[in-house]
Amino acid sequence: MANENMMNVQTRLSATSSSARSGNRLFWKRVWAFRHYYLLALPGILYFIIFHYIPMAGIVIAFKDISPFGGIQGIIEAPWVGVQHFERFFRSIFFWDVVQNTLIISGLKILFGFPAPIIFALMLNEVVYSPLKRLVQTISYLPHFISWVVVTGLISALFGTSGGLVTEFLNNTTGDNWSFLTNSDYFVGLLVSSHVWKTIGWSSIIYLAAMSSIDPHLYEAATIDGASRLQMARHITLPSIAFVIVILFIFDIGNLLEAGFEQILLLYSPAVYGVSDIIDTYVYREGLLGLEYSFAAAVGLFRGVMSLLLILGANALARRLGQTGIW
Repeated sequence: MANENMMNVQTRLSATSSSARSGNRLFWKRVWAFRHYYLLALPGILYFIIFHYIPMAGIVIAFKDISPFGGIQGIIEAPWVGVQHFERFFRSIFFWDVVQNTLIISGLKILFGFPAPIIFALMLNEVVYSPLKRLVQTISYLPHFISWVVVTGLISALFGTSGGLVTEFLNNTTGDNWSFLTNSDYFVGLLVSSHVWKTIGWSSIIYLAAMSSIDPHLYEAATIDGASRLQMARHITLPSIAFVIVILFIFDIGNLLEAGFEQILLLYSPAVYGVSDIIDTYVYREGLLGLEYSFAAAVGLFRGVMSLLLILGANALARRLGQTGIW
């Protein structure tokens, strides 16, 4: 009996080994069959490996007290300080303010900036005159290619405290002294509206691409049934692109702690720190300008971990609600 059991075990192990070898051969055969697609993906893979994964070794800086002039040797020889830099950030009198400002600004950008390209794509999808549709698309894409340096220059020319076109018009019309860039009541609104203006056209591309794959027979059947264009958009178009909406929304939730560093850095001033000082700008002032690289790395690691938790939670919630998540 013992010999028979041993033979059965050996037979199963041999079958498993043979199956594994067969699976490996099949895997490499499929890789070779689709080698051209993998070659196309290779530049993107190398980009992420070189600029995103290899630099992750620098996480060690967050747990050391390094000198900014020590180089790689200084990083290796720097003393370990554990979570001292994290504690410094959490105990800072600015911690709750910058976290709150980050969540408010980022939340408003999602609230207004996320549905805007969906609505724009739905409206553009209803345009039947092709030349007009292409013209509107081209004009809406242009702001994406304008850097925030130029955009903030335009905002300053329009809403600057002295010499701003809109500011001077309101001053002359109402007799009051208007101030947009130095007034906490208006500054966040300018951030959100300029963000929507810059991203709405480019962000609508993926929705338009998803709409182009919808079976036209669905619209024909709905027309025969007497459905209006609004009803077709609600019951055909939106459900058909729901998976794209969910995936992009998950990505936006993952970026909740990134409120737009470059935009805010170029526009804000001490007068509006109370509503515009976010995690990134605080780290820039305290960590980088102050040559506190370890502190900056610690806060960056904290934000990265929180962003990971947010995207995992959003993905799990989407799958629980029956939607297709990222994985």
